[in-house]
Amino acid sequence: MKKIYLFSLGCPRNLVDSEVLLALLEKKGYEIAEEPENADVAIVNTCGFIEDAKQESVNTILQLADLKKTSELEKIVVTGCLSQRYPDELLDQIAEIDGIFGTSDFREIPGKIELLYSGERVRAVRDRPEFLYDDTDQRKLITPHHFAYVKIQEGCSNRCTYCIIPELKGPRRSRTMPSVLEEIKYVRDHFGVKEIVLIGQDTTSFGIDRLGKSELAGLIREAAPLMHDGWLRVLYTHPVQFTDELIEVIATTSNVCSYVDLPIQHINDAILRKMNRRVDKRAIVDLIQRIRKKIDSVVLRTSVIVGFPGESEKQFGELMDFLLETRFERMGAFIYSREEGTAAFEYKEQVPEQIKRERFDKVMALQQRISAENNMKFFGKTLDVLIEEKDPSEKDIFFGRSCMDAPEVDGMVYVKGTDLKVGEFRKVRISGTLEYDLIGEAL
Repeated sequence: MKKIYLFSLGCPRNLVDSEVLLALLEKKGYEIAEEPENADVAIVNTCGFIEDAKQESVNTILQLADLKKTSELEKIVVTGCLSQRYPDELLDQIAEIDGIFGTSDFREIPGKIELLYSGERVRAVRDRPEFLYDDTDQRKLITPHHFAYVKIQEGCSNRCTYCIIPELKGPRRSRTMPSVLEEIKYVRDHFGVKEIVLIGQDTTSFGIDRLGKSELAGLIREAAPLMHDGWLRVLYTHPVQFTDELIEVIATTSNVCSYVDLPIQHINDAILRKMNRRVDKRAIVDLIQRIRKKIDSVVLRTSVIVGFPGESEKQFGELMDFLLETRFERMGAFIYSREEGTAAFEYKEQVPEQIKRERFDKVMALQQRISAENNMKFFGKTLDVLIEEKDPSEKDIFFGRSCMDAPEVDGMVYVKGTDLKVGEFRKVRISGTLEYDLIGEAL
C-alpha cells in the first residue's frame, strides 16, 4: 500500500480538515509517512487567505515538485483554499501536480489516489463549497494529544470587504449542538485531551443560519461539564454577535478560560464601514467595558489590519491611541493584503507597501511594550499551567501555557521542574517575565 505524507498549512480550521483526511487515509489502508522524502504521495492542504499564505503554499508545492526528481515521491495532490481559488491556474502552471481538490472535496482524495497512477490528472473542485464535517468523521490528531480544536461551523456570510473566505469556504454552515458535544466527548475519551478549543470563521454566529440566533453561549454551557478536568477555550468571535449571555457564561463557568478572542480589525468608524464590519467604535468600546467588568481577570486578544485602502495617518493614529488606551493583553496585526475577488480590491487610495510596513512595525512595537508591562503584573504569582513540551536543550526546563494563552498564537511559560509530564496541569510560581512569555518554577 502507498505511503502518504500530508503538509497542513494555514489556520487551525484547515488543520481540522487535515486531521479528518488523515483518518480517512488510514481507514483506506494507506500508511502515513513521517517525511515527504519517504512517501509515494504528498498532499498539501493549502492556505489562500492572504498573499503571504498563498506564496507559502506555492513554495511548498514547488519544493515537492523538486522532490519528485530526487526521492521516492511519485505523486503530488493539492487541496484546500488555494486550490479552491485557483484550480486551473495551478494545474496549468505546475505540471508536477497530479490531483487538485477543493475545500469541500478533500474527502474524495483517499478513493482517487489509485486513479492518479493511471496517468490521469484528477480535478475535483466544486464551485460552491458545501461540506460540513460532524462527529461521525474520525480524526487523527496533528496537535499534541493534550489539546484539540473542534470546528463548530464552516464558511462565513459576513462579507467583510477585505476577506475572500466566503468564496473559498462558502456560506456559513453551523453544525448541530449534539454533534459538537459528541465530538468533544470522543476526542476527550479517545485522545485524553485536557483542552478543547472551539473554532469557526465567526464562532459567535454559531447556529444563526439554522435558528436565527446564536447558540454559542448554550453550547459552552453544555460543553464545559464534559471537560470537567480541563479547559474549554473559544476563538474567532465577532463583536456584533457577542451577547451578554455569552459574557455571563464565560464569567461564571470555572473551566472556561477567561480569554476573549475579539478581532476588531480597526477602530475608526469610516474604516470599519468600508470594511463592512457592521459595528462602530462606540459599540466596540462598550462591549470591551462590559467584558472587563463582568469577567474577572479576563485576557482580551484582538487582531487589527493596517494599511486598509484609504487609511490616513490620522485614522492610523486613532487606532494607535485606542490600542494604547485599551491595552489588550494579546494582539495580532496584519498588513492589508489586496485580494482579487474581494470588494476592497477595487477600492481607490490603496496604501503604498512601504507605509503599510511602517504602520505594522509601529503597531507591533507598541504591543510589545504593552505586553511586557502587562506581564510584570504576574511576577511572584502562582498560575495553573498546562505542560506542553520538554525543552530538548535544557535540563529540567519545560514549555507550558496558562489559560491566558491560546495554542500557537500566544506566549508560553518556561517552567523549571524535575517531575513534570507533558499534558498535565501544574501550579507554577512566576519568577521572571519577558515581552510575551513568563518564566516560573513548578510547585
